[in-house]
Amino acid sequence: MKEKNCYILGIESSCDDTAAAVINNGIVLSNVVATQKIHEDYGGVVPELASRAHQQNIVPVVEQALRKANIDKKQLSAIAFTRGPGLMGSLLVGTSFSKSLALGLGIPLIDVNHMQAHILAHFIKSESQKIPKFPFIALTISGGHTQIVKVTDYFSMEILGQTIDDAVGEAFDKSAKILGLSYPGGPILDAFAQKGNPKAYTFPKPKVNPMDFSFSGLKTAILYFVEKEVKQNSNFITENMEDICASIQHTIVDYLMDKLKNAVKHTGIKEIAIGGGVSANSGVRKAITEAESKYGWNTYIPKFEYCTDNAAMIAIVGELKYRNNLFANSDVLAAARLKL
Repeated sequence: MKEKNCYILGIESSCDDTAAAVINNGIVLSNVVATQKIHEDYGGVVPELASRAHQQNIVPVVEQALRKANIDKKQLSAIAFTRGPGLMGSLLVGTSFSKSLALGLGIPLIDVNHMQAHILAHFIKSESQKIPKFPFIALTISGGHTQIVKVTDYFSMEILGQTIDDAVGEAFDKSAKILGLSYPGGPILDAFAQKGNPKAYTFPKPKVNPMDFSFSGLKTAILYFVEKEVKQNSNFITENMEDICASIQHTIVDYLMDKLKNAVKHTGIKEIAIGGGVSANSGVRKAITEAESKYGWNTYIPKFEYCTDNAAMIAIVGELKYRNNLFANSDVLAAARLKL
């Protein structure tokens, strides 16, 4: 076991956000994120542009994180970084920088699985955040991933189900794009959905294995529905935007909850935690909260800043690994398709 007091610098660069955070004994001292606006013009993340932006952002972001934490880099106990999964070019920037900084400071290097970090973000100490009890079921939902995971311990996780095609975040964004909303469309669709009738329109829920997901067919059904209605009324989208968004969101959230209920039935575990960017969605948060009284679950929802890609979640995993002497070698490589 390492000394009780430790400072961990976490670095996240898996997609289009450059982030750095400092954590001290489970408490976040700083959590800085530089969001790349350039991708909005392209309607999605452009990998080459993302990696270039990371190169520009990583030094100032790390400097700002250290300054906000009010510590000197020489006080750091270790550096934790996202090894994968993610965009290879983006991961390489964070990996290379972290390896160099750790070597220069003569401190341990800790590699972190991005998906594991979304789950363990629940263990960041905060007055407003409950910590789940082992074992628990984690629903990890983001723009690139959709998984149901059985979590037995910090480093013992089993995937019970996952998407066989697209991720739920992509389903939200693509649906928003069909409706002419700007990128990233998920949060915009959510805003409209809160004002609409969730039962106005019906969309099919794909049939796959009990704990697996599929979203490609749903996206196609939404596209065909919109095209058909627009042919009959060119103003259909603008006249019914709130109801369309509410109906899409209701279908997706209901589908997620169906899978969670299957996982609870399969495992008997009623400790449920959500994580990933889509866990910021109002419909998801409401459904999870209501499940406590409806099904007798104990539910855990991270603070908004720990839902989307951030470095605090990387830092907390770094601290847990640091205390268990789980360090990376200097020859560790980024892995775009790193498994949980």
